[in-house]
Order: sequence, then C-alpha cells, then structure tokens
Amino acid sequence: MSIRLQENVALCAVLAIPLLTMSFGCSGKPAANAQAGGMPAMPVKVLEAKAVPISDSTDYVATLKSRDSAVIMPQVEGQITQIFVHSGDHVAAGAPLMEIDPLKQQATVKSQEGALQAQRATVEWTKQQYQRAAGLSSAGVVSKQDLDQAKAAMDQAQAQLAALEANVREQEVQLRYYKVMAPREGIVGDIPVRVGDRVITSTVLTTVDEPGSLEAYIYVPIEHSAQLKMNLPVQVIDSTGKVLADTKISFISPQVDNTTQTVLVKARIANGNDALRQSQFIRARVVFGVHQNPEVPILAVSRLAGQYFAFVAEPQSSGSFVARQRPLKIGQTVGNDYEVQDGIKPGDKVIVSGTQFLMDGAPVTPMS
Repeated sequence: MSIRLQENVALCAVLAIPLLTMSFGCSGKPAANAQAGGMPAMPVKVLEAKAVPISDSTDYVATLKSRDSAVIMPQVEGQITQIFVHSGDHVAAGAPLMEIDPLKQQATVKSQEGALQAQRATVEWTKQQYQRAAGLSSAGVVSKQDLDQAKAAMDQAQAQLAALEANVREQEVQLRYYKVMAPREGIVGDIPVRVGDRVITSTVLTTVDEPGSLEAYIYVPIEHSAQLKMNLPVQVIDSTGKVLADTKISFISPQVDNTTQTVLVKARIANGNDALRQSQFIRARVVFGVHQNPEVPILAVSRLAGQYFAFVAEPQSSGSFVARQRPLKIGQTVGNDYEVQDGIKPGDKVIVSGTQFLMDGAPVTPMS
C-alpha cells in the first residue's frame, strides 16, 4: 500500500511540472517585462532630403553633320582612268583626286581650236577686202553698195571669230573637269568607285572632311516647340549618360516638318578632340529650365502595383521615431537618385537601409 502511494505521488509531481511552467510563463516576472518593453526600435540609416536644382530637360536622337565636309561628285560623265589618293590621305586644296578619261574632250578642244584658226584667217581676208573696197570707193571705182557689203562680211567674220573663241574657252574649262580636284584641305573619306567604273554627274566619288566643328541636327516634337528659344543649353551625352559636349541652340527652324511634325533645331559642337563623327547618331539633351525638388536614392524606393513608396523616420512627441511609408510621385532619374515631385519634403529623414524589414509604424532609431 505504501509503495503504491509513493508511485502516485511521483506521477502527480511529474504532471505538475508543465502546469507550473505554464503558470510562470503567463504570470511570471520575465514575461511581464517583455510586454512592458514593447517592440525594440530597429536601427536604420537615414538621409535628410534636400531640395536640389533639377533640369527640366528632354533627350532626343540627333544627327551630327559637318559644315566642313565636301561630297565630291564629277561634273562630267565618263570612265575613271586614274585614282591618285587613298582613303584617309590628307590632301591640300586643289590636289588631284582622280581622273576621268579626257580623250574625247581633248579631241573636241583640238577641233574647236582648228576651227578658230581658220576663222582668224577668214577675218584677216575680210579685213583686206574691206580695206581694198574702201580705197576703190574713195577713187570712185566701186559703188557704195560694194563697200557696205565688204564691211558686213568683215563684221560677220569677226562675230563668228568671237563666238568660236568663247566656245574654245568653254571646251577648255570643260576639259579641266575631267581631272577631279579637292575643293578644300582635308582628309579623304571612303572611295566607293574603282578604275574602269563609268560615272555620271550624280555619282559620289568620295568626301573630303576638314576636322573641326560639327552641328547637331535635333528634331523636337511640335508639342515642345513653344518652349524652344535661342541659346537654350544642349548637352551631348553617350549611352551611359556621360556628357560629351556642352553647347547651345544656334538655330530654330521657322517651319514644321510635314511628315514628322517636328521642328529642326541646330546646335554647334566644337569637337576639339575628334570624339564625334560626321553622320553619327547621338543623344542630345535640351534643357528647357531648372526647378528644385528633393531627391532620394533609388535603393530606398520600392514599387508596388505601379505605385512608388519610401519609408521616412517620423519623430514622435516622446522623442522617439517610427517608420512611416509614404507614397511618392517620381520625376526624373538623376544618376542613382529619383526626383520626388510629391510625398517627401526637404528635411524629411528618408530611411535608406533595412527597408525590407520595416512596417508602417515600426519604431526605429535613425543613424546618419
């Protein structure tokens, strides 16, 4: 009987241990202290929002063109017999580039020169006839009519001589066109023709480019035409956003392109280091004005269902801080930051770390 009693006491003691534990956990001092302390404040890194100047700008695709580039086309038709230069050669103004077969034109000039010599002889003969007729007329041997006929024959011969002389000069000038010359000093571009090719007056033989300034041809949509004005800043930027050149608008077309409904704008580019090339496509950023708005780092902004959000460390009356989630209206992307048009004011402490662990109203400890 006593052994059985001991076993029952031991069993009761074992069953009582969990009950005591539960009772301690519900009403004991450590649990009460945890409730009194609440959620611990999370340390976060904050960045004070400041209003910074932001450009009201738009990027456009532009084309670079040179005012010092000459497209070489022949002024006569024929077959190319010689090419004197290679692509990339530096040539002086007036240097020969290539020659078109001149044999036919040379024969024409020679024929015209022969006719000219014959006409000069005719002029000399008519002069002699007129002088003879004038002497006989003064002696009363020939009539006044004969004298007038001799004078008319001499005048006609002289007129024909003048016409032939002009024709010979024209043919000689035409002959010079068979040797294509460089119109300016510069660098020879691509030469798409070969010896033996037949060319016409619309055939492109090559180009001669003088290194120097370029012009950016920017086509601005008609919607922005009212904002255009002379000397607006223009930035030429590469694919990474790096500014390659700063310039200003130097020309605004008074007409709208009927096909594209755009306005042509030009801006001169110095291009001293030859970093840009003729006919190159570039990004041109036209700066219409400057305004001020706060910026926040891109990493501090989250996006949900198309809406942007950021957490701000909001001060409480007790001196502590809580995280508040603010909906944002985002503007331009400036480097690694977003322009905030609405949702954050200058002076707000934007949380830039640990945002993935935060909830609206969570206590935080700001750290700069």
